[in-house]
Amino acid sequence: MTTTPRIPVAVSTAAVLLATTLCGAAPARADETGPSVPPGTEASPSAPVEVDPNDPDLQLPEGATLASPKVLDIKSVVEDQSGDERREDTNADVKFALQAEVLFGKDSARLSAEAKARIASIAEEIKNQNAAQVRVFGFTDNLGSSAHGDVLSKQRANAVQAVLDQDLNDANVTFEVRGYGEQYPIADNSTEAGRKKNRRVEVSFPRSEN
Repeated sequence: MTTTPRIPVAVSTAAVLLATTLCGAAPARADETGPSVPPGTEASPSAPVEVDPNDPDLQLPEGATLASPKVLDIKSVVEDQSGDERREDTNADVKFALQAEVLFGKDSARLSAEAKARIASIAEEIKNQNAAQVRVFGFTDNLGSSAHGDVLSKQRANAVQAVLDQDLNDANVTFEVRGYGEQYPIADNSTEAGRKKNRRVEVSFPRSEN
């Protein structure tokens, strides 16, 4: 991966919420079982401590009750100055998001040489974390038909997974590969800058406990 100055974007502090309910060429899992939830949208782990809902110090309005407590991981987000690549780290997972323009030509699922170098660096991080499960999810903007976006995003995810599988060369690593099309945008699709961020492939895997 090309060395580029990186700018810290955001860090959120872990907290216990006490308010009202605030993924080819390898053994990739089939998609027929229904959509998986993209990384970052899963429910948080259970709270590490019990909370007494009857504690008067909570000062809940009369008749109100507490929702189930949730814990938010500490999240560190680092993005290239160009915005082409983004890395998110939490206590449990590592996620890379690569913009489609640095991986593929327009409306294409064929990887460039530069893209393969970027993917190789992600494979090294997967090795460093001893991850045995890797998710590769493709996304598009909302231009064109939804059906076309679904197909293109899956083709792009398959292409990235194939290179990762070759670089890792580890039969113990399993992949989940999915194409979400225009679902789960991370930016405003009404502007080209936003659509560029939404055209992406995300690679995520568990962080080592060591």
